[in-house]
Amino acid sequence: MTRENQANQPNGQSQAAGERKLIEDRLAKTAEIRSRGLDPYPPRFNRTHTSVEAVALFQSLEEGDRESDCGTHTVRVAGRVMARRGQGKASFIDVKDGHGSIQVFARQNTMGDESYAILDLLDIGDIIGIEGVVIRTRRGEISVEAQVITLLTKAIRPLPDKWHGLQDQEVRFRQRYLDLISNERAMQNALLRSKVVRSMRDFMHSRGFIEVETPILVPIAAGAQATPFATHHNQLNRDLYLRIATELYLKKLIVGGIERVFEIGRLFRNEGLDHDHNPEFTTIESYQAYADYNDVMCMVEEMIAQIAQDTTGSMILPAISEKRPEINLTPPWPRLDLRSEIIERTGIDFVETRDIESLSKGMQECGIHVEPGSDWGRLLDKVISSEVEPNLIQPHFLVDYPVEMSPLAKRKPGSSDIVERFEAFVMGTELANAFTELNDPVDQRERFEQQERLREEFDNDEADRLDEDFLIAIEHGMPPTGGLGLGIDRLTMLLAGEESIREILLFPAMRSI
Repeated sequence: MTRENQANQPNGQSQAAGERKLIEDRLAKTAEIRSRGLDPYPPRFNRTHTSVEAVALFQSLEEGDRESDCGTHTVRVAGRVMARRGQGKASFIDVKDGHGSIQVFARQNTMGDESYAILDLLDIGDIIGIEGVVIRTRRGEISVEAQVITLLTKAIRPLPDKWHGLQDQEVRFRQRYLDLISNERAMQNALLRSKVVRSMRDFMHSRGFIEVETPILVPIAAGAQATPFATHHNQLNRDLYLRIATELYLKKLIVGGIERVFEIGRLFRNEGLDHDHNPEFTTIESYQAYADYNDVMCMVEEMIAQIAQDTTGSMILPAISEKRPEINLTPPWPRLDLRSEIIERTGIDFVETRDIESLSKGMQECGIHVEPGSDWGRLLDKVISSEVEPNLIQPHFLVDYPVEMSPLAKRKPGSSDIVERFEAFVMGTELANAFTELNDPVDQRERFEQQERLREEFDNDEADRLDEDFLIAIEHGMPPTGGLGLGIDRLTMLLAGEESIREILLFPAMRSI
C-alpha cells in the first residue's frame, strides 16, 4: 500500500461509514412508516399537473385578473425532495420533477397533526406526491400549499451533496441517474438530444424520405473502414458482427426502388475512447436516388441549420469560451478543395506523392508522425486530421478525396484518382461524410478486392470488406445516388456546447474500475 493510499484510506473509510449510517437511518424510517400502516412504495399516484403546469395555471389566473380563483384550484403534483427548510409547524419543501421544480408549503394546521407528522420521516431524495392549492407566498414564490403529502418512494441511499454537486466525472458517467438528478445541464443535454432527433426526422420526412430499420447483426461488417465487434449465433452456428455502418443495406433498398431512404440507428466500432469517439454511437444515414454529393451538401447544411433553429432558437450558436467562439450555421457553407487545402497547410500535393515513400517523406518534413506499416490512404488521413481539420472551426465542407480513401464513392468525371466525396467539419470535428455513390458493380468489386489486399498486406483490420451479396444487388442496377452519414452525438455536442461525447451519451462506455 502506498503512502498516498494510506493517507486517503481513513477518509475513504470515514465516508463509507457515514454513508452506511445514513442508509441505516433511512431503513429505520422505512420500518417506522410501515409500522404506521403506510406503504413507503405505493403503486400509483394520480398526478394532475407537472410543476411547470401548476405554476402556469396560477400565472394564467393572475394575468386574467381572476384573483378570486387564485388559491382555489386544487392540483396534485409529484417529484423528488431536493431541499427542506423550516421547522415546527411550517415547512418549505423544494420538489423537482422531470419538467422543473416547485416549492411546497406545508403547515400543520392545514394538514392536521397526523398527516404533518409524516414530514419527520422524509429525507432529501424521497419522492412524494402533494395535493393542495397553488398560492403565492409572502415572499412572492408560487407554491403548492399542501393539504395532503403522500410518500411515493423512500430513497435508501442519499443524493450527492447539494452544494458541491456531483464532482467526480467517473461517477457522473457511471451513475448517470445521479447526474440527471443533481446536474441541470446533464438533464438539458438529454432533452436536447431527443429534440435533435425529432427535428431531424421531421426534416427528412418533409423531403419525402422513408425511414427504415436494417440488421444490426450482420454476416460481413462492411460499408465503412473500421474494426468490428464479433459474436457467434448458436442456432445458425455462424459468426456474426455488430454493424459498423448501415450503408450497404440501405443502398440495396435504393436498388429495390425506395428512392429516398434513411435510418437513424446505432453503429458499433471496436475503437478507442476519446472526447469524439465511443465504441457505440448513433448516426443518420440517408440515400437519395438521382442525386449527387452536391445535392447532399445542400441538404446537410440546410438540415443542420434547421435543427439548430428548432432546438436552440437560432442558426448562430453563441460563444462559450476562447476555444468555442460563436458558430454561424447559416447556409451556404464554404466548399474547400481537399487537395488545395493540404497544399496550403503543408506543401504536400497528394497527386504528386502517390506512393508511401514520397508521402512519408513529405510528412516527416512537416513534422507529422508517420505510423510504421500504414498504407497510403491512412497516411494521408493523418495529414488531414492533424493539419487541416483543426483549422475548420466554422462550418466547412472538404470536397474531392483520393480514390484510395473512399472505396464506395464514385470517381469525379474526367479523373481516375479523385472521387466525389465530402466531409463536413465544425469546431475541427467531422460531423458528416458523404459521397456520390459508386454504382458501377465492376469498379466496386475491384475496389473491394483492393481493400482486401490492403488488409492482408498492412494488417489493416479497418479496411473495408468485400460483401458479395451487396455486389449482386448493385449488379441488378442502382441508379445514380447521393449518400450521407452524419453523427447525431457529435451534432448534439456542437449544439450543447460540449467538448466530450460522454456529456451527450446517457451511458458512455467506461473502463473497468
